[in-house]
Amino acid sequence: MLDQPGPPRETPIGLLTTQVGRSLEQAFDAALTSAGGSRSIWLILLAIISGAGTTQAALAEHVGITGPTLVHHLDRLERSGLVERQTDPANRRVRTLALTDSGRTAFLGMREAALAFDAQLRTGISEAQLATLRKLLNRLRTNVKEAPS
Repeated sequence: MLDQPGPPRETPIGLLTTQVGRSLEQAFDAALTSAGGSRSIWLILLAIISGAGTTQAALAEHVGITGPTLVHHLDRLERSGLVERQTDPANRRVRTLALTDSGRTAFLGMREAALAFDAQLRTGISEAQLATLRKLLNRLRTNVKEAPS
C-alpha cells in the first residue's frame, strides 16, 4: 500500500496568488462599477487619454482587446458619448480615437475609484514592503514566462 500524500502545510504559492488575484480583480471591478464604469471601459479610456491608444490598432495592442470585442466596446462608448472616432485624413483606413468631455469626466470618476482602491490595498504596507512585493510579483511573472511548455 502506497503512502498517500497529505494536504500541503501551506497553500501553494501558485494557488494563493491565483486566489488573491481573483479577489483583487472582483474588488477592483466592483470599485469601477460603483463609479459608473467597468475594467474594460477604464482600460480603454486610460489608453486613449494617456496617448497609448489613439488609433484602434494601437488601442488593441495596448489593452489586449482585439477584433469584434474591441469594436463592440468602442461602438458602445461612442454611442454613450464618451469616445469619438474619426477617419485619419492622412490614411483613410486608420480611425483615430479621442475622449469627449463626457469621456474625460467618466475617466476622472473611474480614476478616483481606482486611486481609492489602490490606497485601500496599500493600508498597513510600507513603501519598502511594496517594493519587495513588486519585485516578487515580477519574479513570479518571469518564472511563468520562462517555464517550459
